[in-house]
Amino acid sequence: MSDERAPEIQPMGTPNPRSVKFLTDRTLVPVGSADFRTPESCTTSPLALRLFDLDHVAGVFICQNFVTVTADTDENWSTLSPLVVDALAAHLSAGEPILTDEFSQGAAEGDEVVMKIHEILDQQIRPAVAMDGGDVVFVEFVNGVVRLKMQGACGGCPSSTATLKHGIEARLRHFIPQVQSVEAI
Repeated sequence: MSDERAPEIQPMGTPNPRSVKFLTDRTLVPVGSADFRTPESCTTSPLALRLFDLDHVAGVFICQNFVTVTADTDENWSTLSPLVVDALAAHLSAGEPILTDEFSQGAAEGDEVVMKIHEILDQQIRPAVAMDGGDVVFVEFVNGVVRLKMQGACGGCPSSTATLKHGIEARLRHFIPQVQSVEAI
């Protein structure tokens, strides 16, 4: 369904100099996120495919109300940013799907510890990381080690190791004694 208003799109810098977060006034995905690192991986996202058609796009990360685009170098943003805004506005104005019905996210299952990890990630960590144009996705909890995937602006960001160890690991260890460490995969 097409929204009659022109979409509002605001580019915002992130701690990763190669990534820019494009905040929108629209809900792109109701929950979760989608991370695309190659044009070939975009079979379930017409929006990501459209953005990969632009020169110098090296990654597309879609979250609730923003898209983080990663460029092949940080030197291309003066020309790339307006092109991303235009492509995103055209896609949203046309009412085209962001993700197809074939897109699926892994369901959160597990014991009490895993459920508590998900709860802390969803309520405390992910909103803070989203402010910088990224996301953190739970992969597994094995032998006291939480494995997470850093996405969007967080993937390849110079600050991601500090965020992981000093922010996420400290928070999880504080609330969940069974967590011994956190690793990015």
